[in-house]
Amino acid sequence: MTQKNNTFNPKKLKDLPVPFIGIDEVGRGCLAGPVCAGVVILNDKFPVKHFLDSKTLTEEKREALALEIRAHHHWALGWASVEEVDEINIRQATFLAMSRAVRSLENKIKDQLNMKSGTLLIDGRDRVSELKEYNQFPIIKGDQHMRCISAASIIAKVARDQLMAELAKEFPVYGFEKHKGYATEIHRVAIENFKPTIHHRKTFGGVKEHL
Repeated sequence: MTQKNNTFNPKKLKDLPVPFIGIDEVGRGCLAGPVCAGVVILNDKFPVKHFLDSKTLTEEKREALALEIRAHHHWALGWASVEEVDEINIRQATFLAMSRAVRSLENKIKDQLNMKSGTLLIDGRDRVSELKEYNQFPIIKGDQHMRCISAASIIAKVARDQLMAELAKEFPVYGFEKHKGYATEIHRVAIENFKPTIHHRKTFGGVKEHL
């Protein structure tokens, strides 16, 4: 089953098997750094009313929520490296990160919960072919509609932002700690002036012209 248009209808979820497993990615549109995917199964015993799209939260609030999610809910992360992005393209690398996140969570909770009896709620339009044994339900702008997807977005963004801050210590002139690898004017100018680093995606426009 797939969402046919941009209008989300929660009634379509009522017949889907549970648990709902939220998946989202961060870093797809960046010029530098890996892609990170988060996966979350919410624990009904803990309230989640404050979970929102990670991009709308302050950094402080997002980090606090990430701690809450990791403390009280089932979660895992998956990564696809810059090298993998360049080798297999960003779309496939995103699916790879999502698949790795799900496999990681399977291993973490295999004695507690049968994930494959549930449904993957995926932010976006696409199913993940590497996870074809799962029921999958893509939701456009899912992080604005489903709390489990929002939670996945939050933990992925916090983890990736922290990584980019560490990379900034290695390459301070690029400002990774500020733009997190996205194509801001400051970032583009730095690439032009100082050339790409090993952390830049060499197949991306804005980078490949300066190799």
